[in-house]
Amino acid sequence: MSTDTSTAEMPEAAVAPPPAPAPGKRGPRGHRRLLTRRDRFTLGLMAGVPTILHIALVWVTALASVALAFTTWDGIGFDSIRWVGLQNFRELFTQNPQFWPAVQHNVIWFVVLILIPTPLGLFLAVQLDKKIRFSRVYQTAFFLPVVVSMACIGFVWQLVYNPDTGLINSLIGANKPGHYIDWIGDPHLNLWAILIAASWRHTGYMMILYLAGLKGVDPSLREASSLDGADEWQTFKNVIFPTLRPTNTIVLVVTIIESLRAFDLVYVFNGGAQGTELLSILVTDNIIGESSRIGYGSAIAVVLLLISLVVIIPYLVSTFRKERRA
Repeated sequence: MSTDTSTAEMPEAAVAPPPAPAPGKRGPRGHRRLLTRRDRFTLGLMAGVPTILHIALVWVTALASVALAFTTWDGIGFDSIRWVGLQNFRELFTQNPQFWPAVQHNVIWFVVLILIPTPLGLFLAVQLDKKIRFSRVYQTAFFLPVVVSMACIGFVWQLVYNPDTGLINSLIGANKPGHYIDWIGDPHLNLWAILIAASWRHTGYMMILYLAGLKGVDPSLREASSLDGADEWQTFKNVIFPTLRPTNTIVLVVTIIESLRAFDLVYVFNGGAQGTELLSILVTDNIIGESSRIGYGSAIAVVLLLISLVVIIPYLVSTFRKERRA
């Protein structure tokens, strides 16, 4: 009894203070640094070098091209740059006989890509989405032209269109003297011949885009449509295709960009001459050609840039709005 009373009356033991830090050592802080000085230097180097290169090689050159569009310069010495205002654009719109045909050819390029390889790519994607046998092999075969460079595709199709030993002339019997069909040299045929080669490549690109979109369709929508008695075409038209609206937007933007930046295939075929003029070909001929009119070529590049922005800006605005709503 006395022991319990004495124990209860004893004051609580005072909490021992934490031991003082040893001399020369810092006490504990509120948080620890996760990155050392070396880590911060490495991270800054990895993020800074690509950013500097991107700004120097993309933004600086783009702004310099816009500025040079209002000047005349032969590319020899910066002291030869002369400010001419809108003279390059006036000459481009009124005095260059190749400009408007080049614009027309770019429009034709877009129309053909949107009307032929795009529906064909959608058709192939729908067929491959049915999980048929050897679907992976078919996907690889159709997508292979997209992986190959445009220059290689141009060389291959040059062999196909060769007047003497080409595949097409050999099949139709037009490889004999007096019956030649010059698919590359004839200005009435060469643009369409090049567009066939471009469509061959573009079909695989569209197939992959649409196949990715079809993989995102909710399977319950197909089941509900089949329960309602809809056949395969009705299901695709009324259920599946409306859900591909985001994919259709991407396909439209990609096709417009592909039609505006078309260059490699045409340049390999015939250098963009004799009825195959494009805006990109005119830019190259004026900047690195014999005349070396860098200011005038930059003016053409600015026109091409403005046409691209007309398409790209609305797409970016709609994309950002969807992200904000989400």
